[in-house]
Amino acid sequence: MDFNVSKAFEIVEEKLQGWLETLTEMLPNFVVALIVLVIFYFLSKLVRVGTKKLMGRFIEQPAIIGLISTIMSIFIIGSGLVIALNLLHLSKAVTSILAGAGIAGLAIGFAFQDISANFISGIIMAFKKPLNIGDIIETNGYTGFVRDIQLRATVLETFQGLHIIIPNRLVFQNPITNFTKTYKRRVDLNVGVSYAEDLEEVKKITEDALKSLDMLTEDDIKLVFEEFGDSSINYRIMFWINYSPTQPQFLEARSEAIMAIDKAYKEHGITIPFPIRTLDFGIKGGERLEGHIKTLKEQS
Repeated sequence: MDFNVSKAFEIVEEKLQGWLETLTEMLPNFVVALIVLVIFYFLSKLVRVGTKKLMGRFIEQPAIIGLISTIMSIFIIGSGLVIALNLLHLSKAVTSILAGAGIAGLAIGFAFQDISANFISGIIMAFKKPLNIGDIIETNGYTGFVRDIQLRATVLETFQGLHIIIPNRLVFQNPITNFTKTYKRRVDLNVGVSYAEDLEEVKKITEDALKSLDMLTEDDIKLVFEEFGDSSINYRIMFWINYSPTQPQFLEARSEAIMAIDKAYKEHGITIPFPIRTLDFGIKGGERLEGHIKTLKEQS
């Protein structure tokens, strides 16, 4: 019994001595690994601040800037951790950690495909800048002001005051009409005048009426006759207006143009005809009007 107890103590003593020797041998590496972690920690802080300043020159969205700077910071800390583990001769642990992280990343990617797509689309849009906060755009069937560009979605405020949240994936994949990139917009009006009117006079009076509008740019007003309609000669008027998020005057411009044209036509006696329909009961295959009326009276 005494032999077994003493033997056990010897085994424990050998183990402790072996561990102590190993610790003594590893102590310099442990200290170096700890120093590496501290250095990379402070380096990650510097990289995070530098990334925020650099990205702030190209990206206006604070959320995206914060995300990119955080990713860079995590990458720096992760690199320091890998180096520290290698210094401690724990390369197998490093391999296991990287493999586990890869598998976890794939699993998360498949589980949250739509969310990941929205995040990635938001980051790409932040760099390409197809739209900015305050722009007036049309996308996915909605038109309005861009109020916010988040990591996951873009927020629009329609002209009716409704807030629409559209996932960034849909904004990125579908066409976007940005009405404020050029700060001007063309207004088209379709009008028709009577066949009895002098078209040259109509053109001159129409152009003079539109030139009185304050919101027009210096571009020429164009009037193009397009077709002979059923009861009128139809034409299109095209003119440009200044257009910006602070002065979205498209509807006002159309309204002012219609009022100016209507006033000018009334002053000069120009007629915009009503649709005309001719009923002919005497054509071949038809019947006389009086016969049709007689039939209706008999039926009543």
